[in-house]
Amino acid sequence: MSDLEQEPLFLIIDDEQAICDSCFAVFTKDGYKIEIAMDGKTGLEKVRELKPDIVLIDLKMPGIGGMEVLKEIRKIDPNMVPIIITGYATIESAVEAMKLGSFDYLPKPFTLNELRVITKRALERRKLLLEAESLRREKETMQEKFISMVSHQLRTPLVAVQEYLEVILGGMAGKVADEQKHMLERIKIRVSELLSLINDWLSFSRLDESKISQKFKPLEITSLLKEIVDFMQPIAQENEIVLEIAPTNNTFIVNGDKELLRELFTNLISNGINYNREKGKVKIALNEENSNIVVKVSDTGIGMSDTEIPFIFDEFYRVKSKEVQAITGTGLGLSIARRIVEAHQGSINVESKLGEGTTFIVSLPKGGENG
Repeated sequence: MSDLEQEPLFLIIDDEQAICDSCFAVFTKDGYKIEIAMDGKTGLEKVRELKPDIVLIDLKMPGIGGMEVLKEIRKIDPNMVPIIITGYATIESAVEAMKLGSFDYLPKPFTLNELRVITKRALERRKLLLEAESLRREKETMQEKFISMVSHQLRTPLVAVQEYLEVILGGMAGKVADEQKHMLERIKIRVSELLSLINDWLSFSRLDESKISQKFKPLEITSLLKEIVDFMQPIAQENEIVLEIAPTNNTFIVNGDKELLRELFTNLISNGINYNREKGKVKIALNEENSNIVVKVSDTGIGMSDTEIPFIFDEFYRVKSKEVQAITGTGLGLSIARRIVEAHQGSINVESKLGEGTTFIVSLPKGGENG
């Protein structure tokens, strides 16, 4: 791939020798490198091999046509700038070409000046795309370094502090007076809260959709939910909350990452327990709707007002009612839940009424044995 600091590389894919010769003469005169392919198949081979900056594609060619070439180019390199050139110009074909990612559409016959104007704009576009890609990679590198720094330079010493507190509070370093013990317990709580925030932030930062999808496998989601419910029953019972799954004889399969989906539903069920009323209930129900598997996690808790609902998936947002002030949390749990759902090409919504309860509705594409 050219970085445009060297001579840009143009690829002409056209079965008309006159067009190829004309373009070759113009571009070489302007100082650009040129490659030519007389059919779509050869053109795609050169696209994969050479990674040109600009590709001029004839719409009508024997074998693989221009639209098919255009589709493949977007898969090979979305930062490549294609231009359709054709003697069969119609509004419909122009619209279709633009939808498929063509930068511009040049009807034949065209003047050399028209060709130069379009390719100059295409090169500017290419430069912007490469700069954006470079910035994206730089951002990813900085983020990875920052995550590593947070993990090692913040999390590790906090874990050590937590362990020392356990030793002191356990009396293994000598007798601890009641007043000192009370202060140390408060410190322990604050350290735990800070660790929870760091762990949630690390989880949020590491959610890369492109990498997550590589680990997807067919997963029977009912059994996963039963595992989570069994694990969380002691917590629910401690809070006098009834936790149950609506009975079903159906099998619900999605394609996904088991551990991330476990984190998603654990988070939602935990919210249902923590924000519930005394002797309340959390119920999980599954069904299939329009080729999607829908999971509803409902509670009989404090609910939310209409003004709060639009913000609950925002990072660090927490409901501000008096009832939740004593409940610890980082405000990242639902942001992480949304990122996990979106990485699985699904959606998450919420229905809630203040004082009556909340239902989170997760919709995931139905999966199968072959993914």
